[in-house]
Formats: sequence, structure tokens, C-alpha cells
Amino acid sequence: MKNLSIVSFLLLLVSFQSFSQNKTKKERPNIIIFMADDMGYADTGFTGATDILTPNLDKLAENGVVFEQGYANHSFCAPSRAALLSGKYPYRFGFETNPAYDPANPLMGIDPSVKLFPKRLQEVGYKTAIVGKWHLGASEKHHPNNRGFDYFYGFLGGGHDYFKIDTTKPVWEAYLQGLTRNKKTANFDGYLTTALSNDAANFVNENKDNPFFLFVSYNAPHQPLQAPKEDIERYSHIKDKKRRVYAAMVDVMDRGIGNVVATLKKNGIYENTLIFFLSDNGGPQGSKENPGKGNASSNKPFRGGKGSFYDGGVHVPFIASWPAKFKSGSRYKLPVNSLDIGKTAVAVAGVEPNSVIDMEGVNLIPFVIGEDKKAPHDAIYWRGGSNWSVLASDGMKHVKDKDSKNSELFYLPNDISESEDIIDKKSIRAKELHAKWIEWNKKNIDEKMMGYKAYHKLRTEFFKEAVPKSKKKNK
Repeated sequence: MKNLSIVSFLLLLVSFQSFSQNKTKKERPNIIIFMADDMGYADTGFTGATDILTPNLDKLAENGVVFEQGYANHSFCAPSRAALLSGKYPYRFGFETNPAYDPANPLMGIDPSVKLFPKRLQEVGYKTAIVGKWHLGASEKHHPNNRGFDYFYGFLGGGHDYFKIDTTKPVWEAYLQGLTRNKKTANFDGYLTTALSNDAANFVNENKDNPFFLFVSYNAPHQPLQAPKEDIERYSHIKDKKRRVYAAMVDVMDRGIGNVVATLKKNGIYENTLIFFLSDNGGPQGSKENPGKGNASSNKPFRGGKGSFYDGGVHVPFIASWPAKFKSGSRYKLPVNSLDIGKTAVAVAGVEPNSVIDMEGVNLIPFVIGEDKKAPHDAIYWRGGSNWSVLASDGMKHVKDKDSKNSELFYLPNDISESEDIIDKKSIRAKELHAKWIEWNKKNIDEKMMGYKAYHKLRTEFFKEAVPKSKKKNK
């Protein structure tokens, strides 16, 4: 009888532990990040667009929080994504340029010693997935499945044609190469953005009973500017033909996001899903020297665009939605950045706080719900070659941009377009901010990789030189 009591007690204990684990599993939120590629700040309804329809993003913004000063941590693609996924400034580990697509080069990508936050989520029981663009290295050691993702469907380079695969063409940056599902070659039907959205929705369906992290990493509306004919026709009211296609690309992406959200609702897990949306950087803008460079995006009212450290290059549409936690219609006015997404994710997932002290963002939840009234950051920093910028929590921004000979100082609350340089009036404040930037920069290292254009050129020259002279004569 005594032994029976012990057995009964142990069974009760096991049942209680199982109940507690399942309860904890269900209480932890799912986490989704939707990231647009090269999207202009002013190209969503919630940031003021009137010529492009984004009803699904607008609904997420309406039901959640809009970060009025939401910043990406670099002004172009790969370093921005490296910052997001590592939770660190990319300059800490020498990731300051876009890596070339080269599956044979194990050094061309994000340092394997840098732990990405999806890996931290894996370790506490989350199923993790990335759908879409990777752009952090194409070799085996850099593959998403080796960097904290249970599932990957997409492409390893920085972009892709939206309608076709053609492996008979030169590889270059792999815009026509096959897609990848985990570590096998994959295809897609129809329009790429829609295919990615459908795959993301399928992942939600298949993992609805587990806490999951899903990174929907779109390449839209990055060039090439391509969209379904019927969607382009819906924007016939836009006179600029380039913007007409761009608008259609944003529209299809928005509908895809709506598809994923609808899948969450269908499975009864929408309320307890934390969703972020942002762009990886500002939209690229044309110039007098190169008017065709832009993708017809709008960064109004900001100055500059992709590649710039003015706000047009780094101030992006940025929202979060968590119906179970956030009040509808919230707006947060102080500066936040993409590093905060990773730190927020590990916090809500229950990752041990002492194990993530190397991550540099902040958990945004206390700030969003009003528990913490102070500024999340004393300052936010950027670096790129000889250019740099620092934005203080009081709105003072000191910047040395490629489009300016000298450093400048702006007070953003009164000058969001960065048109009035006040460095002569506030020279002491400018020196203080530069000193802060210099101190911050001491923890950075030199860039480890060659830019993709220079790398391709050097590799091409190498192989030309490697051709034996006898073969050269026979040509």
C-alpha cells in the first residue's frame, strides 16, 4: 500500500509537471517579423500613403503600436539584417557591407561565432523559420539551417526575379537561381512574393500547437521592379509608371501579410502572437547623376534614402502588434531600433536574461505598455566607411554623410527633414555627440568582407589570369 502511494504521488508529480510545461508553452507568445526590402517610409497607409493600399498593415498598426521614431541599424540590406538577427550592431563583428553570393567561400557571410537570436529561441523550445531573403552568406556554414532556423524556404542571395528561375544564365548574384527549401533545391509557382506568403501561412498551420518564431523576410519591393499585370493595372491612376509597379509590389506584399494574419486567426493564436513589421532600410532614391537608381519609393518627409545616414536611409515604417498585451491605437514617440526586436523576442520567450547580456537592444514591452517612462536608448549609432551618425534621445542628431563634405547637426523635433544645420550654433553639443560616437566605436572592428561588386570584379580578373597562355592564343 505504501509503495502504491509513492507510485501515485510520482504519477501525480509527472502529470503536474507536464501540465505546467504545456501551460507555459501555450502562454509564451508566437513571434513573427515581417520585413520589407528597400521600402520607403511614406509608402504605407499608417505613415501617410494615399496612392498605395496597405489595409492589412494599417490594421496591424491600428490594433498595436506605431513607433514614430523606428530605426533600422544600417542604411542597406545585409548589415541591417545582420543587426536584426544578432541583436548587435553589425560593426561589432565586421559586417558592414553586402556579401557577394558565393557558395564556395566560407568567409563571405556573417561570422559563425556570432550567435543569432533565433538559435536562442530554439534552445527554449521554439520552432524557428525564415521564409524569403537570407543575404548573410551562401556557403554551408552560413546556411540558415545551421544558424538557428529549423526551416528555410527562400534564396540565399540578396534578391531574386519575381517570376522565373533560369539556371542557364550566369549566376552573378543568383537572381535567377533555384530557391532552397531547407538544404534542397526548390521552385515556386506564380509570383514570388505570393509564394513566400503562402509558405509562411503553411508554416503557421503546421506549427500552431507549438510556440514558434517566423521571420518573413521579403525581397519586395526591392528591384527588379516586377508585379502581376492585373495588380499593376489596379494602380493605373499613378502617372509614374515606375511607381505604378512599385505600388503593386507593396500591395501584393500587404495582401500576403494579411494571409498570414488570417491564418493566425483561423487557428485561434492571433491574440497571443507578437508581430513586428519594418523595412530593412529606407527606399533608394535617384539622383542627378543616376536618376534611374531609385525604385520610385518615397521617404517623405525625410532627407536621403538607402545608403544614407540621413533619416531617409534609416528611419523606417516600424510597428508591433500583440492583441493580448498592447492597447489598440498606441503610438510610441521616443527612438527605438531594430536591435530591440531581438531583445524583446528573447525576453517574451523566456530566455535566461543572464545568457543574453551580449545583445545590445532593449526589451520594448515595458516601454510600450507604459511601465518604463525613460528613453529606451541614450543614443543610437551608425557607421559606414568614413561616414557615421549618432542620434541622442533628446532629438539631437550629429551626422557625417556621404552627401555632405562636413559633419552636420540637426534637432529633429523641429527639423525632421534635416534641412537646417545648426552645428555652428551648437558646436559644444556637436563635440559631445561626436565624443560619444568615438567611445562607442572603440568596440567595433574593421570590416571583414569585400563588397560584392569589388569581389566579383576581383574574382573575374583572377580567373582571366588563371587561363593558360596557350588557351588564350587559341581563342
